[in-house]
Amino acid sequence: MKVMKFGGTSVGSASRMQHVAELVSSAGRNLVVLSAMSGTTNTLVEIAGYLYNHNSEGARDTISRLEGKYLKVIKELYSTEEYAAKARDFVHEIFAFLGTFSKQLFGPVQEKMILAQGELLSTHLMLWYMQEKGINAVLLPALDFMRTDVQGEPDGDFIREHLTKLIDENPEAQLFLTQGFICRNAHDEVDNLQRGGSDYTASLVGAALQAEEIQIWTDIDGMHNNDPRVVKDTEAVRHLHFEEAAELAYFGAKILHPTCIQPARYANIPVRLLNTMEPEAPGTLINNIPEPGTIKAVAAKDNIVAIKIKSSRMLLAHGFLRKVFEIFESYRTPIDMICTSEVGVSMSIDDTRYLGEIIHDLKKYGTVTVDLDMCIICVVGDMDWENVGFESKALSAMKDIPVRMVSYGGSNYNISFLIKEEDKEEALKALSASLFAK
Repeated sequence: MKVMKFGGTSVGSASRMQHVAELVSSAGRNLVVLSAMSGTTNTLVEIAGYLYNHNSEGARDTISRLEGKYLKVIKELYSTEEYAAKARDFVHEIFAFLGTFSKQLFGPVQEKMILAQGELLSTHLMLWYMQEKGINAVLLPALDFMRTDVQGEPDGDFIREHLTKLIDENPEAQLFLTQGFICRNAHDEVDNLQRGGSDYTASLVGAALQAEEIQIWTDIDGMHNNDPRVVKDTEAVRHLHFEEAAELAYFGAKILHPTCIQPARYANIPVRLLNTMEPEAPGTLINNIPEPGTIKAVAAKDNIVAIKIKSSRMLLAHGFLRKVFEIFESYRTPIDMICTSEVGVSMSIDDTRYLGEIIHDLKKYGTVTVDLDMCIICVVGDMDWENVGFESKALSAMKDIPVRMVSYGGSNYNISFLIKEEDKEEALKALSASLFAK
């Protein structure tokens, strides 16, 4: 069995849904994970915002507008009144439920219930369309098997036990559908997986079922070797190691969330990135098989802040770095890059919510300087230190660009450069010309 996940743009209209149904119905007895239709989750967030601000009229107007969108999709999606009526009744029920939140105390629990409705809508509409076409599809409600523990992490044993039971109860099913993103927490409340959303669901489901393969279907032909919005003639990377994919995702490749494929990696299940609009294209295969001697891709991460703390007292000072790191830990702010010397340490962060407080606390230990509007450029591939000349290829490509920091050796799969955002385009083009030119 394969797990096939389709994102919001893949099911963003009636015609897209019909295309996905045709694609999955000819692929075998698999499990399909669906996101909400594109734009739906953002609108649900907007509705929640009105309710937090006690603006019932704004919430009702937005609910009505979104309901109208779904009624239009239903009109275009179904060819029989039987299934169209079933879908309309369900949509009216969902939006009537959304309307009840304006009459009650509103908080995070209620917000998560609202956000869950997008995936419930897309999966039910798809289920009835498939059944209308004679496909024996069965819906496996994610809220019946996808659960997190008291730490907010997925409960693997619960997921495996309850999902397997649901599948075994439907031996005649040709196809299974479920919702991405949504789950229940340890208190049995409706919640969501946050990191990676529906991709994370697909990875968890694939690991629980020991699936043959996990397929992530989007509107792009796999992960590219550079940012196609900046660099012309980029190409899809046909194979990545899990660690290479995680590095690219963390440092800017938007097609994947950096942590969402970890369950697949640990279960040794290959992940394939595919294009809904070009289903015959090979896409990108991600697995645990290394490919020595190759540089795979370049990614960029914007909105970075560099912080340097300089202290003459640091020389041989026991505990200095621990004190610095504890400041970032106290504000739950992760560090992207770090470089040290005898008299100072430089770090980069992308979460600036507590930047002022962090700088204030760091000044206890030395002189602090801050550089805003920075960018991390990450070159990913087989960067083992014994590969003579690999890092020099990347370095030589950056010879005309001011580099604030370089990170190399923390991983066998990347070398990273911290530069000004204004130099990003030039850097990406230079690296492509140096590393991928034919």
